[in-house]
Amino acid sequence: MALTFLVVAIIAAIFGFGGIAGAAVGIAKTIFFIIFVLLIISLIANAIRGKPPKI
Repeated sequence: MALTFLVVAIIAAIFGFGGIAGAAVGIAKTIFFIIFVLLIISLIANAIRGKPPKI
């Protein structure tokens, strides 16, 4: 989803829709950071349980 919003932001910026581009970038950043935090929590939880991360 974050990648989709980033692409929408880039396309909107190319066509000069600054407000839409800014909103899409904000949404993409928010989704990215939420996913990043969940990844860190998951890695820590798996490390505590002693399981290696599945790649």
